[in-house]
Amino acid sequence: MKKTKMLKKNYEFKEVLSRGKYYSGENIEAFIKKTDNLKYNFLGIAISSKVAKAVKRNYIKRLIRECYRSFEEEISTGNRIVILWKKKKDVKKASFSGIKEDIRMIFDKA
Repeated sequence: MKKTKMLKKNYEFKEVLSRGKYYSGENIEAFIKKTDNLKYNFLGIAISSKVAKAVKRNYIKRLIRECYRSFEEEISTGNRIVILWKKKKDVKKASFSGIKEDIRMIFDKA
């Protein structure tokens, strides 16, 4: 069963970015904010337009979404999660295994 809904509104992203706890990996950064005892999580993915053109940004978003989906069952519910791609990292070196390791490390810390 899918336990995650997407963050879509700007004010939802801002709330998590300002009040959430910061975790960093090699390629990605994550802000996690604990919320009430909901039965699902909220996930938001953001990549700056200065990093790459739209096709490559959407490709990275799909990679992040798929990596997150593989860990979805292990994550406790009731969280708001925003994942950001680091601006200084080259998008040409983005790989599924690298992103998966970053997400695993971030969720182990959290």
